[in-house]
Amino acid sequence: MFPGQAGSCMRVFSTMPFSSCNMGTCSYASRNDKSYWLSTMAAVPSIPVVGPSIEDHISRCVVCEAPSSPVALHSQSANQPQCPPSWRSLWTGYSFLMHTGAGDEGGGQSLTSSGSCLTDFRAQPFVECQGPRGTCHYFANIYSFWLKSVPASAAASSSSASTMTDSSEQRENIGRCNVCMMMDMRV
Repeated sequence: MFPGQAGSCMRVFSTMPFSSCNMGTCSYASRNDKSYWLSTMAAVPSIPVVGPSIEDHISRCVVCEAPSSPVALHSQSANQPQCPPSWRSLWTGYSFLMHTGAGDEGGGQSLTSSGSCLTDFRAQPFVECQGPRGTCHYFANIYSFWLKSVPASAAASSSSASTMTDSSEQRENIGRCNVCMMMDMRV
């Protein structure tokens, strides 16, 4: 499911919200199926989360009707991009590209999608749920990818490799975004 799309907002949460079907047979939680959910800012536990406590780690959503579709703008800098004239800002945040999980699982969305602009930066903004077990966990082998801020003076040159472990340093090096919506649809 892609954040920013109406279909990504599920009315009921389940660690396994789908069945797998093949050759006229459908199975539920019979494989090592996984689902990925945007997480809250709750403290990351060191063990898998189970039962009602999972709710503390799953972000909430709402689907609303609007006069136009929102569009995310990305700056690739620490500065928020401005909305075009006659557009208004819905929220600002950090430019999120995609996530990967164990093996080849994962997902992302278009950079124009409002789901690519997350209000909070967190190195791991999603949680992996394992359907057959009914648990969710922040595994060490899953990655998130963020649009990096690129200083104007370094835009043409290649940047050197570095590892950032301090959360404030990570946040400073992530591109900023603004989700904008056109307010007047009259032509």
